Amino acid sequence: MSAKKSLDVLIGGKVYKLSGYEEEEYLQKVAAYINGKLDEFEAMEDFKLLNTDMRSTLIELNIADDYFKAKALAEKYEGDLSEKDKEIYDLKHELIGAQMKAEGLEDQVRQLTDEKKELLTNKAKLEASLEDALLGPTDDGDKE
Repeated sequence: MSAKKSLDVLIGGKVYKLSGYEEEEYLQKVAAYINGKLDEFEAMEDFKLLNTDMRSTLIELNIADDYFKAKALAEKYEGDLSEKDKEIYDLKHELIGAQMKAEGLEDQVRQLTDEKKELLTNKAKLEASLEDALLGPTDDGDKE
């Protein structure tokens, strides 16, 4: 576990000491986010007319809104990721099935090729036997 860190940051023109186990960059990023929200609201004329409590509440609500939208988006992405993982799992199983089928077909092709060779050999033997039977044996050594 990392050591607890403290950092002075400027938020809304005031210095605050932030502490936590996060990196200083992260703590600065949080302060910058808050300052961005303050600047966003300060740019609105109507906001300046509100009392301090209402200003704080509106900023807090806006930050909470950002949080819940980001959380919903993260959950959506997690759901999408889970769905994609399931699709990948299914596709892997389909691929394995297709590979097994291809191997079976390759075996069949080899068997049929062997059978074809055997049949061609038998055909040649039968044709030779038929030729011998039809023409009779030829004895080239009996010529005088």
